[in-house]
Amino acid sequence: MDSRLPGVTVDGRQQVVCHVDADCFYAACERLREPALRGEPLVVGMGYEDGETHGAVATASYEARAYGVESAMAISEALDLLPRAAGTGDATDEATGTAADSETTDAGHYRPVDMDYYESVAAEVKAILHDTADTVREVSVDEAYLDVTDTVGWDDPESFAATLKDRIRAEVGIPVSVGVAPTMSAAKIASDHDKPDGLVVVEPGDVRGFLAPLDVSEVHNVGPVTARELREMDIETAGDLAAADPETLESRFGERGREIWNYARGEDDRSVEPKGQPKSLSRESAFTEATDDHERKRDRVRALAADVAERAEREGAIYRTIGVKVVTPPFDVNTRADSLPGPVSDPALVREVTLDLLEEFREAEVRKLGVRVSNLSFPAGEQTDLDGWGRDEPRENRSLGEFADGGQERTTDERSGQTALTDFE
Repeated sequence: MDSRLPGVTVDGRQQVVCHVDADCFYAACERLREPALRGEPLVVGMGYEDGETHGAVATASYEARAYGVESAMAISEALDLLPRAAGTGDATDEATGTAADSETTDAGHYRPVDMDYYESVAAEVKAILHDTADTVREVSVDEAYLDVTDTVGWDDPESFAATLKDRIRAEVGIPVSVGVAPTMSAAKIASDHDKPDGLVVVEPGDVRGFLAPLDVSEVHNVGPVTARELREMDIETAGDLAAADPETLESRFGERGREIWNYARGEDDRSVEPKGQPKSLSRESAFTEATDDHERKRDRVRALAADVAERAEREGAIYRTIGVKVVTPPFDVNTRADSLPGPVSDPALVREVTLDLLEEFREAEVRKLGVRVSNLSFPAGEQTDLDGWGRDEPRENRSLGEFADGGQERTTDERSGQTALTDFE
């Protein structure tokens, strides 16, 4: 038997990978904005607005899944499965957002996708992840890998993961599931293993034992089509796949056959690496209660500006655009930004510009504030400072989507069939 432990060794230590995955992310965001939806069957999708009856489910809450609703299902079919509001003959009355009878319970709800809002929530989660780990690989709007080998090691990864989950819930308000393992593939499987709000730690010596009884569809990179073909080969579990002839798998599935065989055996030599340089850096902070105290708002922006500028300096980034985000009750998001004629590295300027932008909201009651620098570049040599640059470009009203970090690229997860808007670039 091969006595080597799976995973990557870093300076003689076994790699520690966390996979953080938000639970029913779009639905969680809608519940953050509208707490009355908590515990209710909720479908978030596209294509049911303005009287249209076509479209697809982007995500469904666990309560909606109990009624048979699945991702990528036609909206019309999903809404037919949800319970009706009391006293109505139309299955979509509650689903489309109209108020239910006061005595109604368990009525289905529908909300249209609001990607700008979801990205703003994702940006808050990402800020925590980057503050927690030195290396973060952001792979979609609702999931990321963290390398915490130096931060935690294998001394007590469970306490670390629990603290991370608690911090995200306390500061952002959404639940996440976390899987910890010595490989990226095992960490992702672990985060899916006990959803929602799960925490699963797989020690280096336990990876193969953890994987063996799992359904073959749970192996990393095995989608529904591949799983069906594997079952036709009498391969039902990850253990069956690990015991299969790799050459037979390779002849059937090409290079991916060898890859999924390795994953089923717990063998994965990938290290957590960021997907390119970030396009922006931001920090956000919520008040316990909404406030119209302008000095409190200014103090908060000063602190956020210092944090963002310090992080930019630490990562060797210079920036051309400086902005603020102001969230007013109930959850109206406003963004403002100033663009410079060239990139700078100047903490005092970040503070000056953000406080100036905040003046527009002097009298406003505010729930949350954010500071962002964007249009980043990463010169190898000396950082540019303010000398020689003027601030003569017009102030711009940026969309919320621009305030969320990262570029966007559509990808499809074979296992779920759901198209995800990747934002962790």
